[in-house]
Amino acid sequence: MNLCLFDLDDTLLPIDSDHAWGEFVISLGWVDEPSFRLGNDRFFAQYKAGELDVHGYIEFATRPLRQRSWEELGVAHRLFMERVIAHHLRDTALNLVRRHQADGDRVALVTATNEFVTAPIAQAFGIEHLIATRLERDARGSITGRIQGTPSYREGKVLRVGEWLAAQGASWGDFGRVTVYSDSVNDLPLLEKATDPVATNPSPALSALAVQRGWRTLNLFT
Repeated sequence: MNLCLFDLDDTLLPIDSDHAWGEFVISLGWVDEPSFRLGNDRFFAQYKAGELDVHGYIEFATRPLRQRSWEELGVAHRLFMERVIAHHLRDTALNLVRRHQADGDRVALVTATNEFVTAPIAQAFGIEHLIATRLERDARGSITGRIQGTPSYREGKVLRVGEWLAAQGASWGDFGRVTVYSDSVNDLPLLEKATDPVATNPSPALSALAVQRGWRTLNLFT
């Protein structure tokens, strides 16, 4: 069996779902628009620069979630899927996932974006296994604003994938081929674990690195 790992934002989706969720929260009137947009944009810039304070971001991004009931959150996420994500589910990306599944690969979505935002998106792609940043919850199941375990960001993605494989009684070395699709140098640690790294809709920095290292480049949205 081969292993196939997909990044999500700007890889399978032509948008950043985390930043888009922040904009959607603003549209719902759940937050003060100027201050929340400033914070959302600031953390997004950190991410693109490879300097994200992931713990600070999760504390910031989950503030609106911690003030709402699970019923409200469920309704909001369904609207987010309908009004935002559905418009960005492209056949090129969906077919790529399906091709690996049809080949019998073990497929997972590996994203730094938190599990609340990404679980329904993974379902929309038909991907069973999601490795996302886990939100800590208290004894009542409420989101605390902290991260549970290791965030799936940069080197954390490699660790979290290893943990996921170990839970299934497997390891990296069990696979003849390991394919990783990503758009960003943030995922360099994960791309370097692959036998088949694919710079997908790559940023300028990753595009240059892919040329230097002879990695395949794929553009799904052009």
